[in-house]
Amino acid sequence: MQEQQEKINMKSLAEELKQRISKKESSVTSKEDKQIQEISENITKKEIKKEAKQIKQAKSDKETLIPLEDYIKCAVHLGTKVITPHMKKYVYKRRADGLAVINTALIDEKLREAIDFMSKYDQEKIYLACKREAGWEAAKKFGETTGIQVFTKKYPPGITTNLILEDFFEKELTIICDPWIDKNALNDTIKLKKPVLSLCDTNNFIQHITEIIPCNNKSKKSVGCILYILARGYCKAKKIPFSAELEDFTGELE
Repeated sequence: MQEQQEKINMKSLAEELKQRISKKESSVTSKEDKQIQEISENITKKEIKKEAKQIKQAKSDKETLIPLEDYIKCAVHLGTKVITPHMKKYVYKRRADGLAVINTALIDEKLREAIDFMSKYDQEKIYLACKREAGWEAAKKFGETTGIQVFTKKYPPGITTNLILEDFFEKELTIICDPWIDKNALNDTIKLKKPVLSLCDTNNFIQHITEIIPCNNKSKKSVGCILYILARGYCKAKKIPFSAELEDFTGELE
């Protein structure tokens, strides 16, 4: 009896510790998210011009999916101060404030791959999850333009794995905006052994991700820009009418 009680106490202690760690990680993430969002919203014309010049000098003049300056305006290239081993190859420098800078040419290249990958699936076979508030508006616009099912705010765990749930559904491809924030959708997809397409920042780990798009996944403009390019490319490939503009996804850029 005493041994059983000790096991229960140990389990309760482990659960409490897990909750504390989760809260601490959430607090750090929120603080970093806010910092990135503020920097992303305040990129100056001078910074855009300087960054574009440096990229053009370092890379070829290959045409990008959207103008290079628009990528920079949307801050898709801004990473975090943390760079995981998985994401190191996509970073080409650090800023003076310590933030990583993601190689814009690689972002563009991976977006092309992501569009090709998405296009293998019909819209009713795909869903997108975006728990981060900064991406809600763009995610909804993504759903409106592509016809793909979208979950914002909260993804109900088990909705694709538990057959007895009333709102259970089956899909073939999961799109997430952050492997950490959208971990419930990721974990369900892993259980089903189905592919995952994810926006990944420099602080993300990418185990179990089938296709990644290296980018700033913290700010409204950046997530909006990435989802706009994916939606436009997917609709073009699937011959779905598409008339939205970049700012419909990102909000005003000037």
